[in-house]
Amino acid sequence: MPTKILIPAGVLGLGFDQAALARGVAAQPDIICIDGGSTDSGPFYLGTGTSKYARSVCRSEWRALMLARADAGVPLVIGSCGTCGTRETVDWMYEITCEIAAELGQSLTIARLYSDQTAPDIIAAHDAGLLSPLVPAPPLDAEAITACTHIVALAGVEQIQAALQTGADIILAGRTTDTATIAALPLSCNDHAGGAWHGAKIGECGAFCTNNPASGVVMITFDETGFEVEPMAVDAVCTPHSVSAHMLYENSDPFILHEPGGHLDVTEARYTAIDDRRVRVEGSLWVPADAYRVKLEAAHIGGYQTTMMAVIRDAHYVAHADQWLQGLTSFLHRKIATTTSLKRDDFTLEFRLIGQNAALGALEDGIGTPLEVGVLLIITAMDQETATDLSKVINPFLLHHPLTAHEDLPTFAFPYSPAHTDRGALYEFAMNHVLEMSDPMDGFTLAVDEVVDGKAG
Repeated sequence: MPTKILIPAGVLGLGFDQAALARGVAAQPDIICIDGGSTDSGPFYLGTGTSKYARSVCRSEWRALMLARADAGVPLVIGSCGTCGTRETVDWMYEITCEIAAELGQSLTIARLYSDQTAPDIIAAHDAGLLSPLVPAPPLDAEAITACTHIVALAGVEQIQAALQTGADIILAGRTTDTATIAALPLSCNDHAGGAWHGAKIGECGAFCTNNPASGVVMITFDETGFEVEPMAVDAVCTPHSVSAHMLYENSDPFILHEPGGHLDVTEARYTAIDDRRVRVEGSLWVPADAYRVKLEAAHIGGYQTTMMAVIRDAHYVAHADQWLQGLTSFLHRKIATTTSLKRDDFTLEFRLIGQNAALGALEDGIGTPLEVGVLLIITAMDQETATDLSKVINPFLLHHPLTAHEDLPTFAFPYSPAHTDRGALYEFAMNHVLEMSDPMDGFTLAVDEVVDGKAG
């Protein structure tokens, strides 16, 4: 019996076509799965245990999915709740779910899967030789592990399957691989293992595998030999090219995808157009690993930051912005050395010329003449007070520093007052390692609640 997975979007908060979602529900899926997170937006969200997406947007979209779940009478699963998948964001999604349940008068069984790891447990695993670095990976010792504000392990299908076995109506999972929520049920139903993992990879971002990515909603049907992908929006189309191309997405090897417990090999996969909208895939291979390993992610505070911005419009300075910036940077380091007690390695000044080479820096090979140039300065220091004080040392010179010593002082533009903005803590990724586990549920915990009209029983 085929297993039908309805995927409303690549992530909760990105939006989806409501009519396409309704068509998906009408097609009688066996489960509704959506992702809730990513590391794409950097370490801040993992460092703070907060969501990138607005609560109001997540609540609105989650309400639509809770109604869809009730109409379909199937489980609703979200992985990597609240961007980072920490305990705080799982509980954040639980709070939102209970609010909506009360509003809709729904009684639910809700399972929460936590992926958080404790520093003592990870130190013990490190000392036992159970951690292996990926490339690149920062140095790791007990001090570095203890300094982490959050550590999470990426759950695989085994942990999602354990949550499904509770009979929950809704599963709120902590940090999870993008594919695990989708692959879990097909694998439980003994569908083709290679097809289950491959189809999950193709569907992880919803309609990104179609010609209309913004429509969001796709249905993937798994069976004993492979899977089929069908977009739910009437104006969306899947082709063998659009489906196969998604193996390139966030993946260093377009043929191999590593997951907890093994890897997917699509070298021999065959992509066939069923009609002008649907694609069938067969030939994918799942290769079990010699041990069960999960990826670890962590973040720590790497300093504190203040930013400044100025805008240059004078054509003379725009044309010589690089030369001006080199002179300003040298001047500021001398000024700081003579007027403060700071040493050179106590802080960093990172300038970016917006409109010239802010994204690529020295790698920029394009040539142009901008009308104006934005000067962004990122100051990083060991504490916020120092970063803020440095911005005040720099302020008059960012506004008036001349290109050469024997010309009139220029006046540039500050777009706001005060000219500095304190950013607070700078979070950095602190782990890129895999952890070997004797049991897939080691380090993961499940909590199951019966919620009646929004209140836990």
